[in-house]
Amino acid sequence: MSTQPAPRIVVGVDGSDQSIAALRYAKKMAPLFGATIFAISAWEYPAEYPTSVPLGTSEFEDAARIHLKKALTAAYGEETPGDLESTVVFAHPAKALVKASQDAVLLVVGRRGHGTFRGLLLGSVSGACVAHAHCSVLVVRETPESEVV
Repeated sequence: MSTQPAPRIVVGVDGSDQSIAALRYAKKMAPLFGATIFAISAWEYPAEYPTSVPLGTSEFEDAARIHLKKALTAAYGEETPGDLESTVVFAHPAKALVKASQDAVLLVVGRRGHGTFRGLLLGSVSGACVAHAHCSVLVVRETPESEVV
């Protein structure tokens, strides 16, 4: 008899205050779904570096790992959920999160910035996730820790 893996909540982490709030929300929601938390940080070469950065350099991947570790510590302190998994992937953040949402019961992302137009309610990554994710999406604004229920 095969056992189904536990459902998972995918959280996009970029090190921003909003992604830290997203991690906290995921921890609160995981028991409701009987889910594990899968934190994902994505990176890609900056547009201005395509000819000056040798392919295969780990500088950007290392920075993403550091941001992910700091965000997990900021969100959970020493009480990291035991069933938490995390990864760093080389991909555009929206594409990585949409792909990860295929196996998820929920995708949680932060609403980071205003992008080019200050009147927009969602950033480009959160907007792409809302439009293309394979599961429900929760977009979190930066919230004082005392407000997270």
